[in-house]
Formats: sequence, C-alpha cells, structure tokens
Amino acid sequence: MLPMRHITIKTKTHMKIKNVLIAALVATSFFSGMAYAAGKDKAGIKMEESVHDFGIIKEDGGPVSHEFQFVNDGDANLVIFGAQVECGCTTPEFPRQPIAPGKKGKIKVTYNPLGRPGSFDKVVTIKSNGKSGKVRLKVKGRVMPKKD
Repeated sequence: MLPMRHITIKTKTHMKIKNVLIAALVATSFFSGMAYAAGKDKAGIKMEESVHDFGIIKEDGGPVSHEFQFVNDGDANLVIFGAQVECGCTTPEFPRQPIAPGKKGKIKVTYNPLGRPGSFDKVVTIKSNGKSGKVRLKVKGRVMPKKD
C-alpha cells in the first residue's frame, strides 16, 4: 500500500495539470473567438478627398460649403454615428441611413466666415462603424475682411 504522503503529492500534481489544461482550453477558445470576429464583414469609408481649400472668400459673402464624396469599400453597411467639429463656425451634414457596400455617399461641410477674418483651418471628425472608426476632414482658406 502506498504511503499517504505519496497520494497527496500525486493529487496536487494532477490538480496543477488539470488547472493548466483548463486555462489552455479557455485561452484557445478566447483567441479563436477573436480570430472569428476579426474575419467578420466590416464596413469601410474611403474618401475621395479629405482636405478642401476654399481659397480666398469674403467675410460678408455668406457661408461656403463643400461636399466630400466617399464610398463604402467594406463588406457590411456603413453607419455614420456622428460628426464632431472644432467650433460653431463649421457645420457638417451626413447621411443618417446606412450606406450599402459599394455605394457612394457625401458629407457636406459648411463654413461661416462672418466675424472671422484671416486664415482658417477647421477639422471635422466623422465617427462610424468603418474599419478605422474615425475619419478626419479638413476645410481651410482665408477670409477677406468686409469693408466698412
């Protein structure tokens, strides 16, 4: 008959092996799930351009706008969640409906020069479910002061 001490050591060794095997199984399942999720269809937002220069505009000439064109170059519907601007002088307009894969869309950015003579360089950050999550658009130019 085996001494009691030997049985206890054997049991502890088996418990350690069992715990290591369980941890390895959990890790394998976790990383397999991540690999599967990474392979799923994703939306994409490919901009035709990301910067627009208005050039020289008049302060009293009214707001100026530019439409940034894009295509969903992914495999899933593209959803734009919102647009963040640096100040109230810049206003973005974006599609509220999902954009199907391969379809085009546009984001309109309007700049109001009134009371803002001089150079400007404004960034609009577009948040979406696209691969990159965020896209930055920029409008820039120079505002000629109005004549008194």
